[in-house]
Amino acid sequence: MKVNSRKVILELLNEVDNGSYSNKLIQDILTREDIDARDKGFISKILYGVVEQRIYLDYVIRKFSSVRLKKIDPSILNVLRLSAYQIIFLDKIPNSAVVDEAVKLSKKINKRHSGFVNGLLRNMIRKIDTVTLPDNDIERLSIKYSHPLWLVERWTGLFGLSFTEDLLRANNETPKLVLRCNTLLINREDLITKLQLEGLDVEISDIVEEGIIVHKLGEKNLDQLELFKSGHFTVQDESSMMIGHLLDPQVSDKVLDLCAAPGGKSTHLAQLMQNKGQVYACDISESKIKLIKENVKRLGLNNVRMMINDAALLNNEFIEAFDKVLLDAPCSGLGIIRRKPDIKYRKSEEDILALQDIQMGMLLHAAKYVKKGGVLVYSTCTIEPGENGELIDRFLAENQEYERVDGTNDLQLYPNVDETDGFFGCKLRRK
Repeated sequence: MKVNSRKVILELLNEVDNGSYSNKLIQDILTREDIDARDKGFISKILYGVVEQRIYLDYVIRKFSSVRLKKIDPSILNVLRLSAYQIIFLDKIPNSAVVDEAVKLSKKINKRHSGFVNGLLRNMIRKIDTVTLPDNDIERLSIKYSHPLWLVERWTGLFGLSFTEDLLRANNETPKLVLRCNTLLINREDLITKLQLEGLDVEISDIVEEGIIVHKLGEKNLDQLELFKSGHFTVQDESSMMIGHLLDPQVSDKVLDLCAAPGGKSTHLAQLMQNKGQVYACDISESKIKLIKENVKRLGLNNVRMMINDAALLNNEFIEAFDKVLLDAPCSGLGIIRRKPDIKYRKSEEDILALQDIQMGMLLHAAKYVKKGGVLVYSTCTIEPGENGELIDRFLAENQEYERVDGTNDLQLYPNVDETDGFFGCKLRRK
């Protein structure tokens, strides 16, 4: 029996409302055998689109609703959102079909609401061109690009209006899919040839030497390819790979990755070390360690030791024990909104301030684990200065035994400038 894709989308949107992350839900959908590949693509597109554009969609719905949004049944509101997204952003689906499917869905929730849904959507179709945005720049950008008002105001203050609009636009674009070639097993050129034989449209990254950009997948999902199962590649953004190169581990080094799950950076470090030396990949729970183990095993690495460790607590056994330490700190995640659009609705200014205390505490502990003359790299997947460069400046002001490595500028990447995730990295040396 064919799965009703819109019903699946509605169920997923309801789960997002209850705290689930859309990217995790899509990962689960991709593994379901009762949904064909075409429907999986449709479900992913609509789910991501509705989450990404929610503020704008609610703004439009509000224009045509006789009922305040807070008074509308949450499931009915999600029916309106997924339908409005199709009407406004998709061309291939006839509007009449969108309305018919919406009415069917609403009847399954509560028959009394079907007339309301039908009337609102038909009115929207007739008058969508009359919807205008506010004149105020901050409000306009917030609604147009579906970013919370406080965040637009904050970034405009930090980066200026023009840069912020560019950033918001980039946050709503589909991010590149990038693979990291496992150079322990195959060189990049040979891997590209094999991927092309599998029907993938790929090209080399000109940012990182192991990177391969995927423009189009073949008939199979990546994790179904034998090349993936045998560890010839893994998925990792260029920005994340740049952090490994910034740390620059050598074959004889003893390296510590403090917040390692799911293991992308740890396995990259192990690869850069040619499967020699020792990488200690740590995280806070057994479930996170399990994720690292799966990646380590698949990639054929034997120089990675995994262990449970809370980076927020000082580990006396680690003190001055490592040549190089990586702290990829917990952060606001505001550099990866393209991949996790839910983030922009779930963070607040208070969260950012609270995180800075956690980050500083972890950084102070990490600094104690580095041997004299050793290297410490601090990284985040955010573009917030308070979590990045400003935090490093505070750390250096209070820790005279550390200095930025000569000739190494802080790495700050922006989606709208670098076409990568928003990432930060700073390389410090213990004197």
